[in-house]
Amino acid sequence: MPKVALLNQSGSQVGDIELNESVFGIEPNQHVLFDAIVMQRASLRQGTHKTKIRSEVRGGGRKPWRQKGTGRARQGSIRSPQWRGGGTVFGPTPRSYSYKLPKKVRRLAIKSALSSKVLEENILVLESLAFDAPKTKEFKTVLGGLSVEKKALIVTADLDENVALSARNIPGVTVVTADGINVLDVVNHDKLIMTKAAVEKVEEVLA
Repeated sequence: MPKVALLNQSGSQVGDIELNESVFGIEPNQHVLFDAIVMQRASLRQGTHKTKIRSEVRGGGRKPWRQKGTGRARQGSIRSPQWRGGGTVFGPTPRSYSYKLPKKVRRLAIKSALSSKVLEENILVLESLAFDAPKTKEFKTVLGGLSVEKKALIVTADLDENVALSARNIPGVTVVTADGINVLDVVNHDKLIMTKAAVEKVEEVLA
C-alpha cells in the first residue's frame, strides 16, 4: 500500500497515511488517460459556431441577368456560394461536441491520474484545511508552508466557502470537492493537495 506523510496546515508532518492500493497504487494507463482528457476537453467546447447558407443570406432574390444571350455564365442569384457575400457551403452549425466514455473506463482514468501523482510524489495529504474567514493571505501562507510554487489542485471532502473564497484569487490554484475531482484537473496541476476526509471519500467511491 502506498504510504504518504500526513501534514497539518503549517506543513509539519503529524503522521503517515496509507492510501488504498486499488485507487492510488495502480499502474497508470496512459491510453485511457489520454481518452479521458480528450473527452473532457471536447465537452468544454461551446459549439456555437455558425455560418449562413444561401437561404439565410440577405438579398439575391432576383436573377442577376437573363439565362441566355449575354455570353456570361448562367446565374440564378447573387447570393450563390461562388459570389462575394454569398452563402457558405457546408459551413459549421451549432452543435454539441460532448460524448461519454464507458463508466469503467472513466473510473480507470481517474485512478490512473491519482496513481500518477503518487508515483511522481506530487500528492500532499492534509489532516484538515479550514479558515475562520476568507483570507487569501492565510491561504498563501499555507501554500508556502507546503512548498507549493506551481499550480495546485485542492480537494476537500465537502464545499467549504472560506477555503474556496480564499483560493479564488490565487493564480494556478483550483479548489474542488471530492465529488468533483476529475482527470483534467488532476493532470493539469503540478501538485495534488487533499484533505484526509477527501481521501477517504474518494477511496469509498473508487475502491
